Amino acid sequence: MADYGHDLLFGTFITPVAEQADRALALAQLTEEAGLDLVTVQDHPYQARFLDTWTLLSVIAARTTRVRVAPNVANLPLRQPAMLARSAASLDLLSGGRVELGLGAGAFWDAIAAMGGGRLTPAESVEALAEGIEIIRSVWDAGGGTVKVDGRHHRVWGVHPGPAPAHPIGIWLGAYKKRMLGVTGRLADGWLPSSPYAPPEQLPAMNAAIDAAARQAGRDPAAVRRLYNISGTFGSGDGFLTGKPGDWAEQLAGLTLEQGFSGYLLASDDPDMIRRFAAEVVPAVRDLVAAGRSAAAAGSVPAASAPAAAGITPTPDDGVRLSAERV
Repeated sequence: MADYGHDLLFGTFITPVAEQADRALALAQLTEEAGLDLVTVQDHPYQARFLDTWTLLSVIAARTTRVRVAPNVANLPLRQPAMLARSAASLDLLSGGRVELGLGAGAFWDAIAAMGGGRLTPAESVEALAEGIEIIRSVWDAGGGTVKVDGRHHRVWGVHPGPAPAHPIGIWLGAYKKRMLGVTGRLADGWLPSSPYAPPEQLPAMNAAIDAAARQAGRDPAAVRRLYNISGTFGSGDGFLTGKPGDWAEQLAGLTLEQGFSGYLLASDDPDMIRRFAAEVVPAVRDLVAAGRSAAAAGSVPAASAPAAAGITPTPDDGVRLSAERV
């Protein structure tokens, strides 16, 4: 694996708790004020305690001017792909090109079925995701012909495409297992795993699977941006993201220079944690990556150290925090 040279992105991954709606909006505004690039929100429509993700993202986009917004990741079984495409394109137009689309195949099937969604096997859910991606891209192609996708799980026949988004929206997949990693390499613009479910020591093999699928599909592996939902603590530990800000910076820069990651989204609803991440970690990562890239261009060894072994314990909110679609 190697650095793919993408510009670095940093952002937040916030919880859309309905009883703390003002807090969610404040955290999004803080993300922008702190100089970060992206606000993302988990999407679990069956969770009664949560605000609807697309509604919240729309309000966030209206109350900010610069940061991008994205679901992390949109639950495709409960969001029909043609409508999801039009929702994303509409918000992209209204926000001046600030929308990206995190997308997942589905999880928590009992809850999905209770909301009226279909219950799929893991293999079926991946097949449905691939069909959904085809539909979404076709709907965004406003200059193309009528959309005709006769899938096993999604059928769109004769729909007029449009509106076109303001910019090429990236489709970033929450993927962990072989089938989903293959779809990521073949069809996606980005990969968006979470560190509690894909710790650093597992990333090389997963990255290699994406690269192999991309090459088999005739794509450059660098076409797939690598992003990472991260969770940690500032302290004196020697595990992954358990040390001082400088330790965080070295570990994240190592992932960029050695594993090709270029986006880091902090899963925290703590304003002080977000401020410290933005002020003490992000600039140091940028400096280390710039130095490493300069050294690599000159034929020297990259400056950043390799990522440490993971030592993260997930801290779920009612079992859904950081639960990107694990298929």
